Amino acid sequence: MSAAPAKSSDSPPISLDGAALPGSVGAVITVAGLHAYPVKGCAGTALAESAVGPAGLAHDRAFMVVDASGVSRSQRRDPRLAVIHPEATADKLVLRAHSHGEITVPVDLLSPPRPVTMFGDPYRAIDQGDDAAAWFTDVLGSPSRLVRVPLDHDRVATGETPGTSGFADSSAIHLLSLESYDDLRTRLPAVPLDRFRPNIVITGVFPYAEDSLRTCRIGDVALGYTKPAIRCAVTVVNQRTGTREGPEPLRTLATYRRTPDGIAFGTKYAVTTPGTIAVGDELKPLTWA
Repeated sequence: MSAAPAKSSDSPPISLDGAALPGSVGAVITVAGLHAYPVKGCAGTALAESAVGPAGLAHDRAFMVVDASGVSRSQRRDPRLAVIHPEATADKLVLRAHSHGEITVPVDLLSPPRPVTMFGDPYRAIDQGDDAAAWFTDVLGSPSRLVRVPLDHDRVATGETPGTSGFADSSAIHLLSLESYDDLRTRLPAVPLDRFRPNIVITGVFPYAEDSLRTCRIGDVALGYTKPAIRCAVTVVNQRTGTREGPEPLRTLATYRRTPDGIAFGTKYAVTTPGTIAVGDELKPLTWA
């Protein structure tokens, strides 16, 4: 197992949060959790195993809800997206929401793409039909359409390592360590992990080791660092009720995790080698910052 190199000095190297240079605290670094979010902004699905492609975990952010003008909807302005629970396969998407029942949407990959907008940038997406649109409109209370990335989706995700992603905010993979989360909980005990919506949760490192993890391998999957995960208003949304609950955890994180780009918690990665990963797999660090 690789670990960050030790350095001899009176003052240890400082990472973003003031902690010493990261490394392993046990025999191995392992995957403690996997989560995919088939519909951008909606609830996640805990997985035991997942295929990982250039755009991340299978089906992750493959779908997105847009308004009548084709502008993406997210929990930043539509927190009720959190109460919608999707389950995706190659040919269908099952959607459930309390008091709104269940709908099965056959996945359409063949219709002509339509223009959509996310964060002001133009994309192409395939509309998934009137039944799905009516269901989302009912749940969210305003006109909505469900769209999917086309097979020729060619989005270029920004960051230090070139890559792509579906309709994620930026990079294909969001990674967070349990140790970083546990450190936050010493300051804010009640914050749930689902507020941060990670794809891969790891354990066996010092808190915030992921700040400095630049390349790694999990099984046959290789990841390359792109950028810190800058936290936004989604973290104040209760993921069980779809309601905003005040300033936490952003207020607490701002006291010790603020960077020039914003409040950082977790890291983003591009997929440089696809494959399959599972809970319990070893993460092997290759390079540190």
